[in-house]
Amino acid sequence: MKSFQELKLPVALEKALLAMKFETPTPIQAQAIPVAMSNRDLIGCAQTGTGKTAAFSIPMIARLLRAQGRTALVLVPTRELAAQVMEVVRDLTVHLPDIRSVLLIGGASMQAQSSALRRSPRILVATPGRLVDHLRRGGVSLSKTEILVLDEADRMLDMGFAPQLNEILRFVPKARQTMLFSATMPPDIQKLANSILKDPIKVA
Repeated sequence: MKSFQELKLPVALEKALLAMKFETPTPIQAQAIPVAMSNRDLIGCAQTGTGKTAAFSIPMIARLLRAQGRTALVLVPTRELAAQVMEVVRDLTVHLPDIRSVLLIGGASMQAQSSALRRSPRILVATPGRLVDHLRRGGVSLSKTEILVLDEADRMLDMGFAPQLNEILRFVPKARQTMLFSATMPPDIQKLANSILKDPIKVA
């Protein structure tokens, strides 16, 4: 993939990419986006700052436009990263009023988040601990999750989120597309990938 035009994206997404000055894809975008657009599971090895948020967000939003009523869940290790992902998602969906998103992070009002969840957002960007809080209160359903993204998976495990990830995965449908991004691939990440991805394609 040499340009975003090759993807034949919906007009609203193309307009957003133009406004964001996305012209030439970064290496991770060029490799990951075509795989993700084919609905395959994906392991992406990429450092922070290489454009991986767009690498999963563009195909995720394109798929949600085709899959009415379905949702996507992006799990990230920290509030700061969650906010960065949310910014990209909001910029990409600026012309798509039906694709609402919600940010579920610790240190922010549970009440405000619960109120946003009642408006049926299509994209959830969450840290594992806060999402588990909402799940335990019955304030969020993951039963329509079409796409699951684990971003910076190595940091999530380093920060001790394995129990929360396992709890969350019990609520997510088995029939889904899963994308896992990690800067490194130590044995515990490989084990996690083997347990939750189906025949993934690996890009680096």
